[in-house]
Amino acid sequence: MSFDQIRLDRHEGIALLTLHRPDRMNAFTTEMMLEIVAALDECDADDAVRAVIFTGSGDRAYCAGADLGQGAATFDYDKRTDKQAILPDGMSASPVAEDGTIDWSHPLIRDSGGRVSMRIFDCKKPVLGAINGAAVGIGATMTLSMDARLASETARYGFVFARRGIVPEAASSWFLPRLVGIQNAVDWCYSGRLIDAAEAHEKGLVQSVHTPGDLVDATIAKARELTDHSAPVSVALTRHMLWRMLGAPHPMSAHRWDSRAIFARGRSADAAEGVSSFLEKRPANFTVSVANDYPWFAEFEDTPPYS
Repeated sequence: MSFDQIRLDRHEGIALLTLHRPDRMNAFTTEMMLEIVAALDECDADDAVRAVIFTGSGDRAYCAGADLGQGAATFDYDKRTDKQAILPDGMSASPVAEDGTIDWSHPLIRDSGGRVSMRIFDCKKPVLGAINGAAVGIGATMTLSMDARLASETARYGFVFARRGIVPEAASSWFLPRLVGIQNAVDWCYSGRLIDAAEAHEKGLVQSVHTPGDLVDATIAKARELTDHSAPVSVALTRHMLWRMLGAPHPMSAHRWDSRAIFARGRSADAAEGVSSFLEKRPANFTVSVANDYPWFAEFEDTPPYS
């Protein structure tokens, strides 16, 4: 698939997904959302891809937030013509009925940034962010469901929603407190102030800080560290287990899923290879396919429908 607002480059097991609107500081649009989702679909289906890295074009911004080209109507989705692309055939063009009632399950109400965050959350490959500049609004929140965020010294985060008269989106009210604690989340989201790379690192939002010239290479090195010596299906399953169990009401949920997953993986060729390679003191050659052989556990992994 060809893309207009992103770039997707694959090399030696790493997919580099670049937000590519440098003239607009990589501002987020509906088209960009659709392209990101499609690119992640491609990466999940390609066993040659071991990890995905997000970054931004240019040296000024990772993503400066929503494109404000629609002016005061930017966040009034009922008035946005560009969002019509997500409507199923035959769907009403507005969630607001003639009598003023609102269909809260209507696709136009669903937050586009949240679609990206949820798709990253569901990804079967590790997803990392190389945050190369300003990451504001959706530019900040889309990174929260990634497995690691590495930042340039020039990076700035901004959860600026209250300053724009709206609220945090992209499921960030779920992700952000889990990453940095409720006190930091409250501070950043209430005030909307900009956070430099040093503070983001100190508070646990980013894993490390790098010079601009070293950032992408450092992120690639981290992606390889996470994946080079591990079975791809094991990484995919572990990714889902760790993220989903963050919200489990009781550790019994984790125990049940652990038990099922260990049983399924223990019967696989990967488990035999993992033990044999260790005993024989040689590198493992894991052959089980994420695209074709992933042991989906619907009880734990199915995403609730949006409504």
